[in-house]
Amino acid sequence: MVENYSVNLTGRTALITGASAGLGARFARILAASGANVVLAARRVALLEQLTQDICDAGGQAIAVPMDVTDEASTKAAYDAAEAAFGVVDTVIGNAGLNIEGLTFDLDASALDAINQVNVKGLFLTLREGARRLIDAGSSERQHGRMVAISSITAQYIAGGTGAYSASKAAALQLCRVLAREWANRGINLNIVLPGYIPTDINAEWFEKEGGQRQIQKWPRRRLMDESSLDGIILYLCSDASQFVTGSMFTIDDGQSL
Repeated sequence: MVENYSVNLTGRTALITGASAGLGARFARILAASGANVVLAARRVALLEQLTQDICDAGGQAIAVPMDVTDEASTKAAYDAAEAAFGVVDTVIGNAGLNIEGLTFDLDASALDAINQVNVKGLFLTLREGARRLIDAGSSERQHGRMVAISSITAQYIAGGTGAYSASKAAALQLCRVLAREWANRGINLNIVLPGYIPTDINAEWFEKEGGQRQIQKWPRRRLMDESSLDGIILYLCSDASQFVTGSMFTIDDGQSL
């Protein structure tokens, strides 16, 4: 179910990476319900096509595009497909992510490389390609560019077994702040959302185990967030209401990091 926050995104075109499931799919649904044209980007095309059909059946506008965020050619092709369908992408949600859990001595170097390829390089390629096209389309004059990077509270909050993932999210956070500064006078707002723990494909199994349940009991409110927890902040940051907000970090974690 998608709640109505009365945000009008009609006329906007949003590209969402990692849109085949979880939070990415949720973002696609709420943006489409608010009037945006949505471009669903991920590697699992079959899942994208089903979500695209669901959105269109509900009266929205959506297309599915295959996209490997770690590959520059694939990233450019996804933006090309978006422009062919809807025109220039003016809203980007960098949501694709990878986590390989394990204590320091249990992870090999290939795990660290894989995580950084998606969480740092993939985000960089996604945002840079979007910014290039926005600037070429006159964003400096229109002041309409909106970009949101999905980070994690673990970029700043210490959690055991997340060293490689946390480091990648911290790197991505700083990358986004630098890019926000570079593009601040080019009509592009780039902000970072640091969510707390929400059950997704990445972590759902852990929170069903005894260790995961103990972790939940340590939080002040002793509960996980749900997939709708980020609806309000995502819609705000993608809208005209956030015109004076860039380079900001928003921790949305239900107090889990307190």
